[in-house]
Amino acid sequence: MTTSLGAKIKRHRQEKGYSLDKLADLTDSSKSYIWELENRDTRKPSAEKLTRIAQALSVTTDYLLDDSAEPGDEVLKEAFFRRFSKLTTEDQEKISQMIDLWGKKD
Repeated sequence: MTTSLGAKIKRHRQEKGYSLDKLADLTDSSKSYIWELENRDTRKPSAEKLTRIAQALSVTTDYLLDDSAEPGDEVLKEAFFRRFSKLTTEDQEKISQMIDLWGKKD
């Protein structure tokens, strides 16, 4: 199954509950630009825009660009790690402690 860039952006935007305006704000884009990406295959975003969109949607740029890729464990893990690595050391430590606690609930 092939899924276009626009279809992936739209699906993940809607899954996150983002309006066109919200995604535009998060990516320093205009509402019309996001709409064009979702609805017209003629628009090709710059690497910078694509990275911002991927980050806002918690996916990777590789996933967005690969017409045959579907979001799987590796994509989700990579997106999580990217977000985790941007946290402060203190917040990273808190999350590590939570993971340790969850692992002990067996």
